[in-house]
Parts: sequence; C-alpha cells; structure tokens
Amino acid sequence: MEVLAAWSGIEQRRFEAVLERFADRTGATVRYTSAGSAGVPVVLEQLLAQGHPPDVALLPQPGLLRRLAVEGHLVRLRPRIVAAVRDRYSRVWQRLGSFDGTVYGVWFKAANKSMLWYDVAAFERAGVVPPTNLDGLRQVARTLTAAGGPAFAVSAADAWTLTDWFEDLYLQLAGPRRYDLLANHRIAWTHPSVLRTLRVMARLLSPENITGGTRGARRMTFEESVHRTFGPRHGAAMVHGADFVAGVIGSGTDAELGVDADAFEFPDNSNVPVVVGGGDVAVALTASAAAQQLLAFLATPEAAAVWAARGGLLSPNVDLDLSVYPDDITRSAARSLLDAGAGFRFDLSDLQPADFGGREDAGMQSALFRFVTHPDAPATAARLEAAAEAAYAAELAASGSDAGFSGWR
Repeated sequence: MEVLAAWSGIEQRRFEAVLERFADRTGATVRYTSAGSAGVPVVLEQLLAQGHPPDVALLPQPGLLRRLAVEGHLVRLRPRIVAAVRDRYSRVWQRLGSFDGTVYGVWFKAANKSMLWYDVAAFERAGVVPPTNLDGLRQVARTLTAAGGPAFAVSAADAWTLTDWFEDLYLQLAGPRRYDLLANHRIAWTHPSVLRTLRVMARLLSPENITGGTRGARRMTFEESVHRTFGPRHGAAMVHGADFVAGVIGSGTDAELGVDADAFEFPDNSNVPVVVGGGDVAVALTASAAAQQLLAFLATPEAAAVWAARGGLLSPNVDLDLSVYPDDITRSAARSLLDAGAGFRFDLSDLQPADFGGREDAGMQSALFRFVTHPDAPATAARLEAAAEAAYAAELAASGSDAGFSGWR
C-alpha cells in the first residue's frame, strides 16, 4: 500500500513511526512517499494523470478534498470509520472532511495558528506581559519597540505568514460568520471588514515595529524570523506562528521552551473563543481494504499519540489524552484548538482555489507581500478581489458545473 503526504525530514520519520505501528497491528506493507517541495497537489495530480494514485493521501487543504470529490477520485469511508469520525471529532472537523454530505476524510494532524511566540527576557526588560486583546497588543508592541528593539519579526519572503496574520486579525475583527462569508467568496474582498483588517494590520506591522523595517521583512524567511526572535542574532521580541514554531526554536536556537521562549493565544477581540488552524486530512483514492484499515487506524487516539508524544503534532481527536503532549505550551495549544469548538476556522487561504490561496506569485500571498511595502488598503483589497474572481471563475470552468463553487455575486 502506498501513502502520500507532504512530510519530509523529522516529520517524515515521525509519521513513519505511526505507519510502523499500523503495520505491526495489521501485518500490512506500507510504502511512504513524500511530496517534497513539489507539494501534495502537484504530485497527486501527476499520479492521477498516470492512472496510479496512492492508496491513501494526506491532503493539506479542504479545497483539494472538495475538488477530488467533485472529480470522482475519492473512495467513501466504510460505515464504521464514519461512526468513529462522528464520535471522536467535533462537527467542524467532520464538515471539513466531507463533501455534499458524505464523509471522505479523517483529520490526522492539526495546527493551531492563533499563537504569538515571545522572548521572555525582552518582555521582562520592557515591563510588559502578554496582552489579552488587540488594543493591548498594539500597546505592548509600541512599548517593546520604544524599549530598544522591534516588536515583531515578520517573514514576508514566506508570504504565507502574511496570510496567517491577516486571517487571525480578520477572524477577531470581523467574527466567525463574516469569516465564513469571505472564505466562500460570498462577500467581496473590497468589503469594509477587509479594509478595516488591512488598516489594523498596517498599523500593527508598521516599519518601526518590525525587524529590519519593510525591506528586512521582504527578505526574511519563516525560519529566520523565529531565529531572529530567539537565536543569537536577536532582533525582535515576538513572532507570529503556529504550534510548530516550537520545533524551529528547538532545532535552531539555544532558547529553552517555557523559560526563554513562551507563547500566548492571539489576543481576543470577539465574544467567543476563536482559533485559526490548519491540518492534514487522510483520504482513500483506491478501493483497497488496506486503505480503509489505515484510515480506521488514523482515526484512533493511539495513532495520534505515536507522533504527539514525540512533539510536532496536534490532534483534533477529542479522545486523545492531553497528557500525551511533551510540554505545557503544546498542551495549551491543543486545548485551545479543542476548546474553540464551533469557533475553529480553517486557514482561509487553504479554503480558496489554489491559484488564489496557494501561490507565492499570485493571489493572497502576492497582494499581501506588496502590502508590506505599500500599505494601501483599498488598492490591496481591489487586487485581492480581482485575483479571487479570476480563480473562482477558473475553478468553475474546470469543474464543468457549479459544484463546490462559491461566488459572491
């Protein structure tokens, strides 16, 4: 049986430990294929075109699951697996793994993206504590910058981090309902709520508040932004990022989690708990019995625990005991992910057609990269809307029907 996913390096080794546990339980022979830098969507498209799909693939976007379901590539889960998904996952995760009322996916790995990581010593020197709302975050940022060091390290060179900033701010400022409307293109990207979010983002990430100013941000990668916050070339007090920032801190700095480096939830500006996150959903692309066995295993807390205990994985499976996680920060991130319940929202860019949400040279990433240097909210909103219109029209044309299409008009 062949399994395709995005993971390489240490993440690949940890997932292979999960597959080894499955093989021990069932006697199945499993071959893992990493999509590498090409990405799961590209590699999977090539395999489908050749007529040799993997038995199981772990997809990084609900939008990709939707497209594969529309095109008839996905195999339905057996009833007992559907029952396990309904018992062990909240409704929001069930919905994200479904299309047209049919459950196709098992969410194995999740990410809590609504986190800010901070240098404990920098906060102590400036006499500030983690803020609990957006007004507090703006004040803390000003105080940290005035105390001698920029508040944030921003990695615009990896522009997906800018989409994460926008999504957290938009969810807090506009609320879950409007987030859903924008995610489904039921309102335009020129809507006043988008303009407001862009203006708040521009004030928060002003040149004086970020390491190296706008020029430095445009050159800085994600890993560099973490290292500039916690490594020897210290240059910022905070960095925005998901729970997997912990792994970058551990592999590239001498900072000790919970002592030198800590994290807090993205400051609340709404009346209900909300979290932006991502994840990888396992689906079957062949009718093999082994594929269904693996999906059944991935839906168990035992499978999640194999990786979670090693670090670097959050699970949306409510039956996984939080004590499995290796440190307090990860446990807190997992608890926030689960406690959000109906307030959880998937990464907005991953819900979009790939040409709008997933490309570095176009769509959301391109528009927000330009926004860092030219923070013109109306012009940026217009570029976003034009790109969204084009991407949704292309998706509609490719599908040959209106299945899965969500135009705002």
